[in-house]
Amino acid sequence: SEDDRFMNAALWVDGAVILVYFVVIVGIGLYAGRNNSSLREFALGGHKIPWWAVLASIIAAETSAATFLGTPAEGYKTRGFAYAQLAIGTIIARVIIAWLFIAPYFRHQVQSIYEFLTVRFGPRTKDMASGIFLVGRVLGIGVRLYLGGVILVVIWRYLLPDQPVTLQTYFWGIVFVTVVTTFYTAIGGIKAVVWTDLIQACLMLGAAAFAVCTIFFHIPGGFDTISAKLAGQDSAMFQTGWDAAKPFGEALRGMLESPYTILAALIGSTFLTMATHGTDQDMVQRMLTAENTSKSRWSLILSGFADIPIVLAFLAVGILLWVYYQVKPDPLLPAADNEIFAHYIVHDMPIGIRGLIIAGVFATMMGSTSAALNALATAFIRDFYQPYINPAATDRRAVRAARIATAVFGLLMIGVATAAAYAVLETNITIIPLALGVLGYGYGALLGVFLLGVLTERRGHDIANVIAMATGIASVLVLGKVKIPAIDLGALLHLELKPADWNFGGFMPAWWPAIAWPYYVFIGCSVTFAIAVLFPSKKLATEKDKAPS
Repeated sequence: SEDDRFMNAALWVDGAVILVYFVVIVGIGLYAGRNNSSLREFALGGHKIPWWAVLASIIAAETSAATFLGTPAEGYKTRGFAYAQLAIGTIIARVIIAWLFIAPYFRHQVQSIYEFLTVRFGPRTKDMASGIFLVGRVLGIGVRLYLGGVILVVIWRYLLPDQPVTLQTYFWGIVFVTVVTTFYTAIGGIKAVVWTDLIQACLMLGAAAFAVCTIFFHIPGGFDTISAKLAGQDSAMFQTGWDAAKPFGEALRGMLESPYTILAALIGSTFLTMATHGTDQDMVQRMLTAENTSKSRWSLILSGFADIPIVLAFLAVGILLWVYYQVKPDPLLPAADNEIFAHYIVHDMPIGIRGLIIAGVFATMMGSTSAALNALATAFIRDFYQPYINPAATDRRAVRAARIATAVFGLLMIGVATAAAYAVLETNITIIPLALGVLGYGYGALLGVFLLGVLTERRGHDIANVIAMATGIASVLVLGKVKIPAIDLGALLHLELKPADWNFGGFMPAWWPAIAWPYYVFIGCSVTFAIAVLFPSKKLATEKDKAPS
């Protein structure tokens, strides 16, 4: 029929756009890494990356698929901009990081930032910190990779509406994105990451702007309809979370359990960003590719200001989608909030543009994944392979080992992403709290020990630091009453797969709040620092180890 021919032609156009994108990205990745003859080139690009490319790379890394599909899900679910206020803390944190952490990293010429902890405290602190990063980043990016399955699942439903969607459908979408990204990252190293990130950031920003305009003009009645539908919704960006009608204790509990408040922005988001951008090899490594400390600082700080319009745009997409589907109900609308924007892209976007925006989803996903893979490989090689597994490794052998490590970490991410898809299918949680909450479990301990290293000269014992970090992680899980969506271990022993929450704070009193995820890093950092600072250092800092004034 005429409709079938039109649909087939449209699919060919969109498919061609997506294919060209993948060919270009992989080609750039392979070309950029053609001269990676040493681990320093593989990890830091020889400190030759322009500041503006580093800036774009930072934006691409933090604007993952969790942002592209997860932030609209937050807007769709809350019908407001409260999530965006967390950007305040990200700017404050970047200024602190720029003047506290970056100079020591450049001064010591580290490839893995955890080598700084060896200089300051000793190898045990470094091993513990690097281990926390490896586990935390595999979990964090793995959760985000679940969204690689989401877009392909929505396409699957569009092409084969009569076929059921199962966990296996998500799995193959995850595998496809991870394999392609792992391939060009393993060969191209950090230069492949940064230059492909530049393209991916531009594509992502263009896709967000186009989506806002398209949805707006697809809503009958335009602004008047939007205003009428959102009347009575609490869409304000700044919220306190405080209910004055309740007693003080209940009001305080409610505020601490709400993730999107001004207090969470000023405290929780600031500490979370200090951890993710100051003590995470993934983020810091791209800052260290800049030519010098000054250019690295500017790239970092400017990326914080760029976050605000990006987050507002993606939240606007979600809010407008809620209005759109109120006006034009869709019986095929997915139940999962994470899939709403992907559904709109596939079903309602213009031909060609639809392919470009689907490529934009892949862009954000591949950008954050490629950076994480390179950082994981670098940290593993510098912190474990070269010191313990093969101390006599040549540069060529180290680069080969880094490429193998990249592939191994890619496989681990596929496993985590599949588990995340299972958890979302069972509970219909939105992906942002899960993705950022996972980082919060261990990153507070990381931040605590790094702050100890740069703020003190004579405190922090190598063994005591390990105990302090372990206690910091435990404090987050218990004091936050953390519930992790997982599986029933008892049922697993009988070869049955059943969902279950692992409740680490179940024994806490009922009046204790289930503290919201933005505060996790603050809790872990405070506990780690408070314990570690009690012990004198056996390895006193020299003048070169001091943080810049």
